[in-house]
Amino acid sequence: MSPSKDLNTLPFAKGSCVDLLDPSKVQKILLINPNCTELMTVNCIKMVEQHLPADAIVYGYTAPITGPTTVEGHLDGVLSSADVMRDAYDLIKQADACLVACFSDHPLTNCIREEFDMPTCGIMEAAIYSSRIIGGRFGIVTTVYRSSIRHDDGVRNYGLSGNCAGLLSTGLKVAELHTKPRDEVLSIMKNVATKLVVDKDADCILLGCAGMTDMKQAVEEAVHPYGVIVIDGVVAGVNLLSGIVRTGLTTSKRGLFCSSLESRQSRGQDWI
Repeated sequence: MSPSKDLNTLPFAKGSCVDLLDPSKVQKILLINPNCTELMTVNCIKMVEQHLPADAIVYGYTAPITGPTTVEGHLDGVLSSADVMRDAYDLIKQADACLVACFSDHPLTNCIREEFDMPTCGIMEAAIYSSRIIGGRFGIVTTVYRSSIRHDDGVRNYGLSGNCAGLLSTGLKVAELHTKPRDEVLSIMKNVATKLVVDKDADCILLGCAGMTDMKQAVEEAVHPYGVIVIDGVVAGVNLLSGIVRTGLTTSKRGLFCSSLESRQSRGQDWI
């Protein structure tokens, strides 16, 4: 396990009333970027800063450099989960909720649910569940074609295939979202989102990567004439978790998310 760490050493965004509240009344939400690309964490924090609950602080954690620079497949997901659990264990313990900022059915989400009792979700879940409240059929803008396949499987696992209008790839690798010319990337994003609306009848567009979070406005401009809503899972996730924390709900420890800690300790393996 990593040496003890403090949430207050991380970059953060805070709600308008945080400085006026008793510290015990402030919600501490840990946004976990499971890849080691700090720019993605920074962009996520900037985005949520505009939409924060008044009594919440969102701390941005970036995986250690031993982790993948992006999460584009199953192996990336497993490796990044192990690295984060070992490196950020003490940080997670200090939070009231955790948001895994990777648009996928990322294994880290269930790892945290199993090990801790705090509300935890991924940005894919948050975006999809939000779309079910405000729309009928959602479409997902993905990165490479492989991601479309993985996310389609994820939607099926959530039991919501019937509510998915479609998934469409931009053909861009995650890193290319910020290494290719900005105008080119935004043009591709707009075109793909518009196709999901016009060809697939999507009434909500989900940004299928944390690296797209700062592109929401451009996509909104493209689909606004059609009356379509664009959902960024980072902002949706923070606010969803904040509401769950406020209602006093935690992760159930009966059944699927029963902790393995006691079993590990009985084997002499109380470390991560």
